[in-house]
Amino acid sequence: MGVLNYMSQWRSLAKEAMDRTAIVAKFLCLLHVTNTYVCSSTLVYGPSMLPTLNVTGDVVLAEHVSHRLGKVGLGDLVLVRSPGDPKKTVTKRVVGMEGDKVSFFVDPMSSDICRTAVVPKGHVWIQGDNAYVSNDSRHFGPVPYGLIQGKVFLRVWPLDSIGFLGE
Repeated sequence: MGVLNYMSQWRSLAKEAMDRTAIVAKFLCLLHVTNTYVCSSTLVYGPSMLPTLNVTGDVVLAEHVSHRLGKVGLGDLVLVRSPGDPKKTVTKRVVGMEGDKVSFFVDPMSSDICRTAVVPKGHVWIQGDNAYVSNDSRHFGPVPYGLIQGKVFLRVWPLDSIGFLGE
């Protein structure tokens, strides 16, 4: 009788462990899907988006639906896989859509070198709000639409700057 009681307790314990493991696994799957396909938080830092975003770092929320539906437009802040370093994600503003003619200064410090580019089909032109220090389409050209990972819509940190980000 003692062995059967021990086996029964063992099965009960194993079932409880499996149930809890299944709950944790489902939660992690939901978290992954939400973070990848719905909405995620990102730490953005550096001077390229001054004055919109802080140099010391802002935590922003980006949604991952609009760009999949082709709903990214001029003035939107976007998360983009860096064309120069695919391990990095950059935050920039869309300033040109496919077919747009974009004029820009190669070196913003010197206003005598102005270029014009036409954004090709399936691409966007992105630039940082702080042209003096931003590494953007002026340096690496138009960015394929497929490199857009999300549209930034809300700053959640620091708390005194919380709010929606738009044009």
